[in-house]
Amino acid sequence: MKLVVFVLNKEEFLEDVLEAFIEAGITGATILDSEGMGRFLTYEVPLFADFRDFMKGNKPYNKTIFSVVDEDEKIKKVEELIEQICGDLSSPGTGVFFTLPVDHIKGLIKGTE
Repeated sequence: MKLVVFVLNKEEFLEDVLEAFIEAGITGATILDSEGMGRFLTYEVPLFADFRDFMKGNKPYNKTIFSVVDEDEKIKKVEELIEQICGDLSSPGTGVFFTLPVDHIKGLIKGTE
């Protein structure tokens, strides 16, 4: 099993991305409101206020979606679908997709990954 994490920078794609999770066979996920470190520092820490010019055009907030997935095929499929929706993830400002191994889990209902 793996933990799939996707930080979606363009919130307007959220519904499409969630549909991609379902299409890939991932029927359960958690969505968090999140904020990048650069945005926080430039707007909340006066010392970094001069960096605001560099942040122009970047979205201030994003969504972080995570799910425990039991099959590598599902992970590959959802990654492909996300890139069709959001664009090439190697491009800046698109989003971040990664996985982590899960060595123990309790409380997951079978069939919701």
